[in-house]
Amino acid sequence: MERTIRKAVVIGSGVMGAGIAAHLANVGIQVFLLDIVPKEQMNHRSRNHLSETAKAQLLKQRPSPLFTKEVLGHIVPGNLEDDIQRISEADWVIEAIVENLAIKQQLLERVEQVWRPGTIVSSNTSGISIQQMAEGRSPAFRSHFLGTHFFNPPRYMKLLEVIPTQDTDPSTTQEIIRFAEKKLGKGVVLAKDTPNFIANRIGVFGLMTTLQAMKKHGLSVADVDALTGTVIGRPKSATFRTLDLVGLDTFVHVANNVYSQVTDPAEKERFIVPNDLKHMVDQGFLGDKSGQGFYLKKKTPQGKEILQWDSDLKEYISIQKRKFASLDAAKSAKNLKQKLNLMAYGTDSGSRFVWDVLKRTLLYSAEKIPEICDNLVALDQAMKWGFNWELGPFEVWDALGVEKSVALMEKEGEQIPPWVKNMLDQGRDGFYEQLTEGTVYFHINGKTETAIELPENISLAKIKKMGRLIKKNAGASLVDIGDDVACLEFHSMNNAIGPDILQMIRWSLEEVRRNYRGMVIGNEGKNFCVGANLMMLLMEAQDHNWFEIEQLVKEFHRVSLAMKYFEKPIVAAPFSMTLGGGVEMCLPACHVQAAAETYMGLVELGVGLIPGGAGTKEMLWRATSDADIDGKVDLQPHINRVFETIAMAKVSTSGAEAKELGYLRPSDSISMNRDFLLFEAKHQVLALQARGYEPPVPRKIRVVGEPGLAVMKFGIYQMKTGGFISEHDAVVAGKLAHVLAGGLLPANTLVSEQYLLDLEKEAFLSLCGEPKSQARMQHMLLTGKPLRN
Repeated sequence: MERTIRKAVVIGSGVMGAGIAAHLANVGIQVFLLDIVPKEQMNHRSRNHLSETAKAQLLKQRPSPLFTKEVLGHIVPGNLEDDIQRISEADWVIEAIVENLAIKQQLLERVEQVWRPGTIVSSNTSGISIQQMAEGRSPAFRSHFLGTHFFNPPRYMKLLEVIPTQDTDPSTTQEIIRFAEKKLGKGVVLAKDTPNFIANRIGVFGLMTTLQAMKKHGLSVADVDALTGTVIGRPKSATFRTLDLVGLDTFVHVANNVYSQVTDPAEKERFIVPNDLKHMVDQGFLGDKSGQGFYLKKKTPQGKEILQWDSDLKEYISIQKRKFASLDAAKSAKNLKQKLNLMAYGTDSGSRFVWDVLKRTLLYSAEKIPEICDNLVALDQAMKWGFNWELGPFEVWDALGVEKSVALMEKEGEQIPPWVKNMLDQGRDGFYEQLTEGTVYFHINGKTETAIELPENISLAKIKKMGRLIKKNAGASLVDIGDDVACLEFHSMNNAIGPDILQMIRWSLEEVRRNYRGMVIGNEGKNFCVGANLMMLLMEAQDHNWFEIEQLVKEFHRVSLAMKYFEKPIVAAPFSMTLGGGVEMCLPACHVQAAAETYMGLVELGVGLIPGGAGTKEMLWRATSDADIDGKVDLQPHINRVFETIAMAKVSTSGAEAKELGYLRPSDSISMNRDFLLFEAKHQVLALQARGYEPPVPRKIRVVGEPGLAVMKFGIYQMKTGGFISEHDAVVAGKLAHVLAGGLLPANTLVSEQYLLDLEKEAFLSLCGEPKSQARMQHMLLTGKPLRN
């Protein structure tokens, strides 16, 4: 039986404690956020001042740690003197105080005095021994105590390292793992109680290695960041921009923590903080929080200039972009595997540097198993989820070719871990192997084991390899995901919607009508869908191919109506960026199963257009459907809200906020863990079908007409005269208002959906012909940013 966690206590209201409390509140848990009473009660300061201030700061942080502002109500501030009894009410107590073993032990002693037997207690420490922390506690307490290391910021970072002690009851460990995966949306790895656990141990080693290799190869800060970013599957912030974000003092603290705890002299040497870095910390150059670190933004007469730190000169200098043949070649490569091979096996100084860093990181990762974790899967997942690496170390090694890379390592005098040599001796040239039945990996015990795949995780890639692809074209595929449910998967560039996807939807509806219970619309891309194919639309508009654009809009409208009134359930499963046409793919679905991190928005006004794929009509339909129960409600406030949402191109910051903006209905569902999104969407299809799903009944829509249009136009006029919008913004907003009002009709006229779609099409086509709208589209394609013209 799964444990139900309804109340939690978080002790410590610093950055991590408050962030953990916020994420628990996001999922509906009541959280008591406790901290010490301020030593000096100056100015009649509240005894809860620290936790109250931390709670208030959550509203100011960007990106927001909260799904919506309302969830802040789940957090109750308190202090460890007046409110320590709250611990006896909690289902889970999380310690997140200062990284000091003695202080943590003292706190846990106090916690046990009011602890309710059976309550789970965990520490969010990033490196202190969990076993030592529990010394002196009762056996019952120790059996319910473990480490739960969240990564910052807790809402957005997927990784949670769970660290049991030798006394932790295995059922306690499994309860937390399951709860974290299902309710908190975390990717959980089981770590051993070793210095800095998994991700920070490997990540800090990699950063230290990078610093050492930088000196060896004579590279600058900017050189290193150019060579260690997305080109090798690391975040855009690469090395030194990442360190500036984290804080140089924080990095030094973590490195020193490993140095002080490891016993092998050779490993200790690897974690000695360079004197150059110590100097920067001593000078207060801590990164973004101090305004300068490895980079410094400086105002000049020409504008802002970004300078880089020169450790030899001990000063900031201009950035000179250096050319590397390997880097230029890698940027043109088709995939990450090709990029890695070009970067690792090249001959220039940049390539030699990258090989040096990768080689040492791969070998160290192999050396640390089974010391820090039991298998290579956990280590790879930790680096992907905790450091945002695209591939874990062993996946990188596979991409480079294990046999080829090991031969080069041995030629350079490196010692290869015996278990890796054993793998090669068995005739395998990869740590992972993709089989029809799933992924297998090589274990250090010399055997091949099956990678653990949760039953709630549907992998479209795996399913297609099993031969369950129904049909495919350039833009989309229809896949049989089992239980007589099909999944429509987008796979065009950026999952942008064009004629090929619309064609596949039409074909899919016919196939599902004949042979399936229903359909999921989802995919495994970086984003669900960033909108319609803007490049194609701009080219057609510039060539004055109005007929082609009109046919595209008509087809989008036909598909939208076909989906909306389809006799079998269609469930959309959006996640991440779901913009423009992506939203318009969700609006006609009978149900939406959205990921918690879904950023939905009808953003067409940013490129000088209005939503033209039935989005404007559908938002109007929803607004009037919710309000017009008896035909007597004043619709204007509801229409105004829709107008504001679309005209301001509002994008939700979460799936929960998408409900507030009207992109999702109150009845739509949220998946906390994106890994389970397709599984949960599929089961929504099955549940709807089992209940005897019936499509909605078409109805006439009451519109506000010409009087309502005048109200919206007056608002546009005020915004323009106030200098808040440009003249062309007013033109586009006026077209939107015309559609939302239902045109120049008398107020309360009943119109059909097709009438509104025709208004939407007319407005969309006219805006495509506007030179300023075309300029906005072109600017967005070239820069990725909106143009204000």
